Amino acid sequence: MTANATPFPLLSAADLKTELAEPRPPVLLDIRWQLGGPNQRPAYEAGHLPGAVYVDLDAELAGPAGSGGRHPLPDPEAFGAVMRRAGVSAGAPVVVYDGGQGWAAARAWWLLRWTGHTDVRVLDGGLAAWAAEDGPLTTDVTPAPEGDFKPNPGSIGLLDADGAAALARTGVLLDARAGERYRGEVEPIDRVGGHIPGAVSAPTTENVGPDGLLRAPDALRERFAALGVRADGPAPVGVYCGSGVSAAHEVLALASAGIPAALYAGSWSQWSSDPAREVAVGELPG
Repeated sequence: MTANATPFPLLSAADLKTELAEPRPPVLLDIRWQLGGPNQRPAYEAGHLPGAVYVDLDAELAGPAGSGGRHPLPDPEAFGAVMRRAGVSAGAPVVVYDGGQGWAAARAWWLLRWTGHTDVRVLDGGLAAWAAEDGPLTTDVTPAPEGDFKPNPGSIGLLDADGAAALARTGVLLDARAGERYRGEVEPIDRVGGHIPGAVSAPTTENVGPDGLLRAPDALRERFAALGVRADGPAPVGVYCGSGVSAAHEVLALASAGIPAALYAGSWSQWSSDPAREVAVGELPG
């Protein structure tokens, strides 16, 4: 890999075991998180990959909920301080993992990529995949050496509400939520159900196989092609979800298929909070 090359965004548990045994192992970040559930630091303290540092998604990978949505982007400088505290440096590889779903790890991956880190990967399958490889866990919590990472926002695509609306008309805007939320049949969290007019339903759960691993790049390219997205196509691609977390996982899936995509970080929680914004319901993009 050349100095300026961006690595494939996924890493298998077997390959991670190999890299951790090398003289300069990657920095490990534990991003365990549960939507609406308790803080996962106790789970981290009960057992985590050796050397991994816990990062709290709600408190450190998101700003305060409000007009920007339920999980708006954190202040870049505050995010940079969190990453330095976790041992992240500009020239050192980073591997992020979570409890297995992949959404939280993808959020950390996306934030690091957006702020300019070029060598960050997600442990495919998370802790379950690590356990399947008989990977060791530890309860030791040792502070990481201070890193030198300085965020430079804007390295990959980011959409605001107006940009998402425009992209739904001129490109392909994917809705990563469950189909019933897209259709407006149920809405357990936000003000109103439905979707951004013109958006295409593409639940991110369908990017993962029965084994909990992300589907192979060829299978993902086939899936996205059926949704109107092509790796060699001219149409720009964007993704949103409920609050910008599971959408990061879909951006990760697209990246593994060789397709760049922008993230609408405010997502449906921001869009639906404004009664002036149009809402579509049903199977069709609208």
